[in-house]
Amino acid sequence: MMTKEQIEHMLDEVGLSYEYDHFTTHNWIEPPFLVWRIPGTDNFYSDGIAYVKIDILNIELYSDVKDWDNEKKAEDILEKYGIAYQKTGEYLESEKMYEVLYEMEV
Repeated sequence: MMTKEQIEHMLDEVGLSYEYDHFTTHNWIEPPFLVWRIPGTDNFYSDGIAYVKIDILNIELYSDVKDWDNEKKAEDILEKYGIAYQKTGEYLESEKMYEVLYEMEV
C-alpha cells in the first residue's frame, strides 16, 4: 500500500498540477492536470483478517486536446514505480475535455 505522500511524490514527477478527488472553483486551473483518488480497496484476506491491504488508485489526466506527451510521461512514471495499470479514455462533451483514466492497485 502506498501512502498519500508516496503517491504525491510519484505524481510530482509527471510535472502537472494535481488534486485529490477534484478541483474546486477556488483552486481551478487550466488543463492539463491530474486528479487522483482512492475509491476503495481490494484487500487479500486470510484467516478472517486483511492479510495484505491493497488500495485501488485512480489517476485521471484531463486535457483540452488529446495529450499524447503527458500520457506517455504518466505511463513511464507508473512503469518506473513497477505499477501495473489499466487505461481508458474518453472525450467529456459536458466539460469540453479529454479524460484518460489509469486504474491500478497499490
